[in-house]
Amino acid sequence: MLSNKVMIVTGGFGALGRVVAAEAAKAGAKVAVVDFAPQAPEGLGSETLAIGGIDLTQAAQAENAVAQVKAKFGRVDAVLNIAGGFSWETVEGGSLDTWDKLYALNVKTARNMAAAALPALLESGAGRIVNVGANGAVKAAAGMGAYAASKAGVHRLTEALAEELKGRKVTVNAVMPSIIDTPVNRKDMPDADFSKWVQPEQIAALMLYLASDAAAAITGALIPITGEV
Repeated sequence: MLSNKVMIVTGGFGALGRVVAAEAAKAGAKVAVVDFAPQAPEGLGSETLAIGGIDLTQAAQAENAVAQVKAKFGRVDAVLNIAGGFSWETVEGGSLDTWDKLYALNVKTARNMAAAALPALLESGAGRIVNVGANGAVKAAAGMGAYAASKAGVHRLTEALAEELKGRKVTVNAVMPSIIDTPVNRKDMPDADFSKWVQPEQIAALMLYLASDAAAAITGALIPITGEV
């Protein structure tokens, strides 16, 4: 389903991004990973294009990343927007800076990469944008206001862009994970039952399906993937 598709994975050096990139490559895609970190971690496939030091909150840097991908592979068929950030902070005693930071990390990064890749996605004839929202943005818990608001922004961006692109052979969808089983989350919540959390491989499978030709009829969808949480 993904053979020879050219896919950009943002946040591709992170715990989820590395898994998505690896699964895409195993499925036959040509993969470019984009990240703010300057150096790629060990373990990326030799055929994967690693583009580090990219600040996707800046539109020009997103455009630069897309240009590098096109120069390497000649096209772009899908963008998987995983780049983002999280902070737990209550409004009482908290800072407005946190709200600005999470809006930039979660909403602006997705918007900027989608906009930068859009000409190439339209040329593809089967363009795909898959964003990572959050199940926690459906009903926010205490301390989750800034994060939930920013991820709700990703949901609305997904819906609006899907409507904008209807009839133009580019679909836009989002997955909404609950807690993802990553080393950082295990460290932060050591007493939790990790078996109930969503595995990165499970999220990767859903994202790659949405990026495939088989998902051509799906656009504007916000799909929960919550394990047993």
